[in-house]
Amino acid sequence: MSTSTHRRDFLRTAKQVGLGAAALNLSVESARGFAANDTINIGAIGTGGRCRRLMTTLAQVPNVRLTAVCDIYDGHLQMARQISDKKALATKSFLELLDRSDVDAVVIGSPDHWHVPMTIAACQAGKDVYVEKPLTHEISEGPAVIQAQNDSGQIVQVGMQQRSMPQLIKARERFRDGVIGRTSKVHLTWNRNRRNYFRRRDHGIDPKQVDWKAFLGNAPDQPYDEYRFRTWRWFWDFGGGILTDLMVHYIDVVHWFFESNEPTRAAAIGHNYNSKDLWETPDTIHCLLDYPDKEYQVYFEGTFCNARNRAMMEFMGKKATLYMDRGRYEIIPESDEVQAEEWVPGNDQRKGLDFYKKPNGELLHLKNWVECVRTRAQPNCTVEDGVRAANAAHLGNQSFRSSQLAMHTG
Repeated sequence: MSTSTHRRDFLRTAKQVGLGAAALNLSVESARGFAANDTINIGAIGTGGRCRRLMTTLAQVPNVRLTAVCDIYDGHLQMARQISDKKALATKSFLELLDRSDVDAVVIGSPDHWHVPMTIAACQAGKDVYVEKPLTHEISEGPAVIQAQNDSGQIVQVGMQQRSMPQLIKARERFRDGVIGRTSKVHLTWNRNRRNYFRRRDHGIDPKQVDWKAFLGNAPDQPYDEYRFRTWRWFWDFGGGILTDLMVHYIDVVHWFFESNEPTRAAAIGHNYNSKDLWETPDTIHCLLDYPDKEYQVYFEGTFCNARNRAMMEFMGKKATLYMDRGRYEIIPESDEVQAEEWVPGNDQRKGLDFYKKPNGELLHLKNWVECVRTRAQPNCTVEDGVRAANAAHLGNQSFRSSQLAMHTG
């Protein structure tokens, strides 16, 4: 039996008796952290476009080496090899990557339904994790991934990078100081105008280059479909549409500001106005979330049919409105008690963009994760944070799919 097989068996037994990798000293170096100049070897799992962007950004972080890449599609694997270490392992098996002693931590950019299984496996293998949002694919997955983090003692950062953006950190301070007054309503938007999304395109993918069964994982068995493979976010088996892909970012900011748990109930309506017979998830959706313990409500609107308001947040207080996006914050007075404020960290004055060059929240969030891997401190966005944000999105999708009010019973 190989050393890696012994290790898997030992980790499995350790988890059953409630002992984590750090407690058992299975990964001594990672358990005690890394010195400032130590190189941290990172593996990338699910190297589609989003993960490759994270890999490119990681290259800007000192003393980090991309030492292994994994994807079930040869095309993605080849592109990932071009931006990793020249001697990096390339494999279609994430378990093979996790068995490597030269991998200290992993970045997970797989489709949503693989996030929790891969995160749990990585924790059990003694690897620290950066996992893309949404952390979970359904509400029932939350307790298991929290337990995996706690049992293993690994550092897990969820990729909701707003928590690392300086203007939002400052805006949160202003909000917590009570500058805008009592706030009982929050308005969130993520609107895009993407007409090119609503058509099938032939990507020319050779099915022989895709391990379709591995892609499916725990999803229901179904024949290979190139369109679903390329646009998995809009199919319930693999993703959760606009709410889990976009709203989850900003609902996490709301939870962070209010220091609240997930909503107790949700109501949502949506439709496939432009994506009929293409997507399962709606291309336009409105979601209302209720937080009676903190006495506020959140209204989210998202569409791919018009970009009005783009991607922004408005905390509507008695004294002022706090406007935020990924490039700025503004305080807009409602009374003479408050003075107007504005902070735009970069030079781009446009509002509501999906990404800004400055602040580069992606880079800041990855730097925070790497620093926590070194020091073993708590990262900016924990597993618990990720579960709460995803649960809010799942509750909204439950309401949409059932055409009824969804209640949280957890």
